[in-house]
Parts: sequence; C-alpha cells; structure tokens
Amino acid sequence: MDVRIQSIHFDASEQLQAFVQKKVSKLEKIYEDIQKVEVSLKVVKPESSDNKEAGIKILVPNSEFYASKICDTFEEAVDLNVEALEKQLLKYKEKQRSK
Repeated sequence: MDVRIQSIHFDASEQLQAFVQKKVSKLEKIYEDIQKVEVSLKVVKPESSDNKEAGIKILVPNSEFYASKICDTFEEAVDLNVEALEKQLLKYKEKQRSK
C-alpha cells in the first residue's frame, strides 16, 4: 500500500506524518487490496478554531473512496476520516461478496 501525505500551506511534523501513517494502515485490515492512499492536510483560512482540513482518498481496483473533515486538530480530522472510510470499505466489501 502506497501512502502519500501532502501538506498544503504548512510543513507537517514527523509526529503528524507518523500518526497519519499509523491510522491509515489500519484500513488495510478491513480491505487488503488497497493500492494507494492520498492524504491531504490543509490549514483553512481565516485562522479559527476549526481550521484543520484533512482529506483522504483511497484507490482500490475499479473504485475509489474519499472522506474529508474539518476539525480543531489534524489528528481529530484524520481519526474521523478513517472511521468514515472504514464504513465505506465495509459496505463495498459486502457488495463484492454478494456478487
């Protein structure tokens, strides 16, 4: 699984990148055939409390999934995205089985 982290308008710390990597790797337990994961982290202007946006795109054979959240911290946004993507992948997996 290829994970790409892109931070827009700021430099993501090693700690944040490690956190994202760890969270995203959990998705592989749900669906093994993930080819690529693209994570984009962005600070939304103007400066306000909820100004950290995280978007995660997952590419699997014949399909792709996307989740985006704006939260107070990148960690929180990534957490919520991973939860949303877990649901999407489980649903997709069920559909694949029923075919």
